[in-house]
Amino acid sequence: MIIKLFARIFLAIALFNGQWLSVNAQLAVNLKQHITFLASDSLHGRMTGSIDEFKAAEYIIEEFKKAGITNTKGTFNSKKYLQHFIYHPKVDSVKTTVSGNNVVAFINNHAANTVILGAHYDHLGWGLAAHSTYRGEPAIHNGADDNASGVASIIELARLLKSSSSTKNNYVFIAFSGEELGLYGSKWFVEHTKLDSTRTDYMLNFDMVGRMDSNKLLIGGVGTSPEWNEAMKNISPSFKVKTTESGVGPSDHTSFYLKNIPVLHFFSGQHKDYHKPSDDENKINYTGMEEIIGYTMKLIKNLDAKGKIAFHKTKDDSNDNAPKFTVTLGVMPDYTFEGEGMRIDGVTEGKPASKAELKTGDVVIQLGEVKVTDMMSYMKALAQFKKGDTTKVKVKRGNETIEHVINF
Repeated sequence: MIIKLFARIFLAIALFNGQWLSVNAQLAVNLKQHITFLASDSLHGRMTGSIDEFKAAEYIIEEFKKAGITNTKGTFNSKKYLQHFIYHPKVDSVKTTVSGNNVVAFINNHAANTVILGAHYDHLGWGLAAHSTYRGEPAIHNGADDNASGVASIIELARLLKSSSSTKNNYVFIAFSGEELGLYGSKWFVEHTKLDSTRTDYMLNFDMVGRMDSNKLLIGGVGTSPEWNEAMKNISPSFKVKTTESGVGPSDHTSFYLKNIPVLHFFSGQHKDYHKPSDDENKINYTGMEEIIGYTMKLIKNLDAKGKIAFHKTKDDSNDNAPKFTVTLGVMPDYTFEGEGMRIDGVTEGKPASKAELKTGDVVIQLGEVKVTDMMSYMKALAQFKKGDTTKVKVKRGNETIEHVINF
């Protein structure tokens, strides 16, 4: 076992900065250490505003310090790495308070432009009823993939960039809180810091990059700059890359896109443990995470030669054209699925799909009278119904086509 481990470490190599360099032997060890701590029961699910959120923030700060990133001065309004935020959203017409802390670190290369790398570190605590897909007794939602994996990635990218020759940009690393409640931390950052979009090159967001179960990486936001596809072209990863154009999505990159900053969202795929207590450290694909980090470093290097990249608005900037629906099947779509239909990647207990005995892996091809060919047609189909309606759903299960009755 020990011989195999050392063989793997010393045989693994990555092409970066035009030279063949040994992969940092500490990378896999560090990733496991970060996720093991952040996704431990002792942090009780890292709920925004809790003492456990603060403990997680303290850990992230210490890791940035170990990487030699101590400069948080400048225009980022952070005190000792912490950026406090507070919102008063209304829930059912009642004013509530959301309070939390972003963690901000800064590598100042005295460059003209700045690159932002971010990942949210909050999760669901013991299970927010409106967000958890679990329907059992209260249990800690550790969020190993969502999103200890993204935080571990930016910590290690910070360490690698600190010692790299990629000095043509400054780098800001942000661990956001409040993402699960509504992107509150990233919204606060873009609204309350002196963030100059003309001096912000681009933003990379890492949200759920810890599984790579299907050997695919979904990268969203490639339509936000004409430079993205060109920069990716000569990188040949061992995994398959699937891209989408929109700069808007259910994660923190959206806050930056809405400030006219090019963005990318890295996502290794949906899974049955999403927003459940079973999203634990022992299910993390560390080899996949290492490969994503290596891919990111090459991408950053390719973009170094470009100078500041241009921003483009994407076609679906606004949700005005998106179908509005008030019912749900209670499933998690597989966003990496490339076939026709909507593939189910998880089924929530007690919801319509579960009651109709739909299963993970089923591909929805028709809902009511609407044929489902992709996510947009699936949402259009849902928009036809209201609570209390009954309809039929057709799914492909292996080589069979099966029909079920759905009660919304």
